[in-house]
Amino acid sequence: MYTYPMIILPVLIILIIGVKIVRPTQRGLIERLGKYSGFAGPGFHWIIPIVDRMFIVNVTEQMVDAEPQEIITNDNLNASVDAQVYFRVKDNEESVKGSIYNVNDFKYQIVNLARTTLRNIIGTLTLKSANSERGKINAELYKTLHTETMGWGIEIVRTELKEIDPPKDVQETMNKVVKAENEKIAAIDSATAAETVADGIKRAKIKEAEGYKRAKILHAEGEAEAIKLVNEAADKFFIGNAQILRKLQAVETSLQTNAKIVVPTGSELVNIIGEMAGAVLPITKKSKME
Repeated sequence: MYTYPMIILPVLIILIIGVKIVRPTQRGLIERLGKYSGFAGPGFHWIIPIVDRMFIVNVTEQMVDAEPQEIITNDNLNASVDAQVYFRVKDNEESVKGSIYNVNDFKYQIVNLARTTLRNIIGTLTLKSANSERGKINAELYKTLHTETMGWGIEIVRTELKEIDPPKDVQETMNKVVKAENEKIAAIDSATAAETVADGIKRAKIKEAEGYKRAKILHAEGEAEAIKLVNEAADKFFIGNAQILRKLQAVETSLQTNAKIVVPTGSELVNIIGEMAGAVLPITKKSKME
């Protein structure tokens, strides 16, 4: 009476326990009695309980943190260094088998390999160069991890150097140095700008003085030229009039003594006497004196 239920129930339990569902982001390896039996892709799978065993592997991109560590740089300074490694297990059968059978714990070993590699790289650099050559450190870290994990069925996607922090007292000193350098550069720039302005003002003053000097010279030259012309005109006037004045004086003396004067017709002296006397003097023709 109870025979069938007692048989069916264990069978159902075994069937249910043997059901395995593999998601699209996973791949599975099936072992039977400790020996590799088959590869399980996404979907429904059934294994024999106790006899079979399935190992599920995540094939999506993952990240592990190398965790901060103290590293002595080439200039004997301690630096706190941290990095992140992005990787994924390849989804083909051989790669999934490699991640299970070729390495004990690939996440743990990636972390330790990254930490060791960082110590080797940064130990050859000064603290300043380590901070300025992050790209180079990332490239060398990636290259080393990629080479060392090729047999693990893992693809190293990228590595990121999170921080390279010196001790607090060293950081404060470096900040002071950077601040002093920035202040020095600012002071030099300010002095250069002031010098440029002063030089411009100087050149402007020189140009102004040269212009003023040139104007004075031109003005003085103009006045000298004017005086010269006046003097030349005065010389001509006074020299010419002095001759006429002497003639007039001679005429006046002759007139006062009633002396007879013989003046050629059309002479300059007649005209002058006429102008000064307001009338034309009678002109006698040239004749013999008795």
